[in-house]
Amino acid sequence: QVQLVESGGGLVQPGGSLRLSCAASGSIFSIYAMGWYRQTPGKQRELVARAAKGGTTNYADSVKGRFTISRDVAKNAVSLQMNSLKPEDTALYYCHADGVFTKATGDSPYTYWGQGTQVTVSS
Repeated sequence: QVQLVESGGGLVQPGGSLRLSCAASGSIFSIYAMGWYRQTPGKQRELVARAAKGGTTNYADSVKGRFTISRDVAKNAVSLQMNSLKPEDTALYYCHADGVFTKATGDSPYTYWGQGTQVTVSS
């Protein structure tokens, strides 16, 4: 069983910074991509940033230039540095891993989610 454990959420003032971290554990052979999604009440979960194997990264337009995703492939970990935070960044942030191959699942890739970490931007 694969678990994604997130840390780093909290309360920050507008203009401030936070760093989210996520580590995947389990009998993992490889992970194609890791990233972050966020969700607010009444809205669909949306992609924030994603880092795929080979170094390809994707960002939501709303966070480009402010957020930076970094991935440690060897440690099955991903981080999100969030700068110049705005109140509209307030959300529950979820770590996401897709294309996960494990000892238990063999040749079938799976997708996993973390339990979420709250980020609140408010003065």
